[in-house]
Amino acid sequence: MITIKSPREIEIMRRSGKITAKTLTTLMASAKAGMTTRELDRIADQSIRSMGGVPTFIGYNGYPSAICASVNDEVVHGMPGDRVLEEGDLLSLDIGTTLEGYVSDSAVTIAIGTPSPQAERLMRVTQECLMLGIAQMQVGNNLGDIGHAVQQHAEANGYGVVRALVGHGIGRKMHEDPQVPNYGNPGTGPKLRAGLVLAVEPMITEGTWQVETLEDGWTVVTQDGKLAAHFEHTIAVTDDGPKILTLRETAEHPDVERFRPPQEVAA
Repeated sequence: MITIKSPREIEIMRRSGKITAKTLTTLMASAKAGMTTRELDRIADQSIRSMGGVPTFIGYNGYPSAICASVNDEVVHGMPGDRVLEEGDLLSLDIGTTLEGYVSDSAVTIAIGTPSPQAERLMRVTQECLMLGIAQMQVGNNLGDIGHAVQQHAEANGYGVVRALVGHGIGRKMHEDPQVPNYGNPGTGPKLRAGLVLAVEPMITEGTWQVETLEDGWTVVTQDGKLAAHFEHTIAVTDDGPKILTLRETAEHPDVERFRPPQEVAA
């Protein structure tokens, strides 16, 4: 069932989103070659709790960590551990915060050190896909308009769009109805209404869109071993356009939100 959030609920989610955004900014500044992904997980856990939130991911379907840390061909759900980050790695960081019973969810892909031109282009296009999808979150549009915008931009740039994993509604639970595919046809699916809150999260691949899950039961990788990127925001549909509840504001990473459609309304 699709639930519509009240202004009070969206305000709580905005405060949750600020914790998520600040924690992601901290992780982006902290991630360096020679660190383990477990070290980043500890930083995230401490950051979220220091601001009064609870790491949503811990215990979710048995997941043990505060973040997902996915490297290179790992699309999503990479489990923090002893893996040491190396110069040139692509690192996708995905985190969630629960505050007063409401969840925010956001992800970003960054390079460790200097990325290759190919990796930099993949990150840029994936972030553009996210912002183009968000721009479709207008009252009266259809859910399919979001996925169509993402798919059109990714495939026009020669990339694959993961089908097996999708975005989602979000609120009191991390995953609520409706599912939000990163592909589809415009004008299809439920109408978007003010108060609908979605986590939109393009997962874009350098090669095939097909993926598989590793033996740990969590880590999803590209079948061909090529790079993947993942960007995500929690967004509320409002009468004034989409409001990003997890918007990051950082001088250290001025390119984090470099692609902003004029319809975007920051929280």
